[in-house]
Amino acid sequence: MVGGNNLSAISVVIHQRSTVMPTRESPRPWFIAPETLFVALAAFSGAAMPCRADVITEWDAKASAVASPAALGERELAIVDIAMFDAVNSISPRYRPYLVREDGFRDASVEAAAASAAANALARLHPQSAVEFKAALDDYVKTLPAAQAAVAKGEHLGELVAQRIFDSRAADGATGVDPYRPRTQPGVYVPTVTMVAATWPTLRPFVLERPDQFRPGPPVALTSPEWASDYNEVKTYGARNSTARTAEQTEIAKFWLMTGPQAYHPIARQIIIARHLKTLDSARFMASFAITMADAYIAVFDAKYHYEFWRPITAIRNGDIDGNPATEIDPSWQPLDATPMHPEYPCAHCILSGAAVALIESYGGLKDLQEISLTSTTAPGITHRWSSLDAFAIEVANSRIWAGFHYRSSARVGTDMGHEVGRYVAAHFAQPDNDAAHAPR
Repeated sequence: MVGGNNLSAISVVIHQRSTVMPTRESPRPWFIAPETLFVALAAFSGAAMPCRADVITEWDAKASAVASPAALGERELAIVDIAMFDAVNSISPRYRPYLVREDGFRDASVEAAAASAAANALARLHPQSAVEFKAALDDYVKTLPAAQAAVAKGEHLGELVAQRIFDSRAADGATGVDPYRPRTQPGVYVPTVTMVAATWPTLRPFVLERPDQFRPGPPVALTSPEWASDYNEVKTYGARNSTARTAEQTEIAKFWLMTGPQAYHPIARQIIIARHLKTLDSARFMASFAITMADAYIAVFDAKYHYEFWRPITAIRNGDIDGNPATEIDPSWQPLDATPMHPEYPCAHCILSGAAVALIESYGGLKDLQEISLTSTTAPGITHRWSSLDAFAIEVANSRIWAGFHYRSSARVGTDMGHEVGRYVAAHFAQPDNDAAHAPR
């Protein structure tokens, strides 16, 4: 449907504390600038947390505050959260470990082990800030009521596990040299840009068997009616100067310009806190969520760089060469914000939201939690609330069309891919290990 409102399916309450809506004239850098990390670290020790936070949600929030942008940040959070899970599971083993189950730590402090695993993983991921992470760990363990020997043992366990998890990912391919070769003809100019996540199609997944495990079929044919519908919808509603897009749609589009762990991890933390999960179950759920987000990124970048489908800004400015009489060229068309520097198909935000929904549903859904909420880093002072997981995923999909970044069919395919990734991780990560609890430790 041209317009793609789908708002009847969404139950969203938007609390506005500020009407200032920032814009971005260029994509976010694919690295943490020193000044950005300094600001994040300044708030690291006192990261704002909801009431009744546990050690897992607290350190996930700390890690999110200093994470690299987008996909690299999700990889970092997966390493941190896996380290916390394997450390806690070594003390009270109930699940199959992701990588390691250390012996001889049954009397260690669970909280100290989890915090140490997170802090030591972060110190290895961001060695330039290792001193700050160590200081934050020291401050944290001083507040623990456990005996000093138990705390020291927990810290040692966390350090051991963090090193093992970090080493296992050191050569996974995430930060390799950009191999992307632009499609061109000899002598013809192409934009000289650094592509985002061009190495990720060959990155080793955390739980998926391979990056292309859930690769979808190709994008819609350019001569098809569906392409014309997709093209005209984003052309109308995603244009920077659109008169058809409502103020609410514009705000939603800008709300979802945020990327990385801060865009999704707060939802997982809310669920943990609302359910009053014990530390081990909290660690398992948080690690499952982080792995799902990271593997979803790997899966979507595999598909993106396999198909290399054009973005709306390219398609609409070349509407006279797609062979479809129902698409009219607009040679000066601009999206609402700067287009991300990677191919269009499928929608990455959509696979992430779909994966989050499937993972949460695999763990029982929202249960008694009446709503989930997020405050956007790209729309300061604005919080969105959803009374259902479907409403959340629908808003994310719509936002990428209203921003001028994606087509309707790409959003649908991305969401479906996400469901497959989330269900797979839930079925294959940290399954109950009935023999472990009875084994001598």
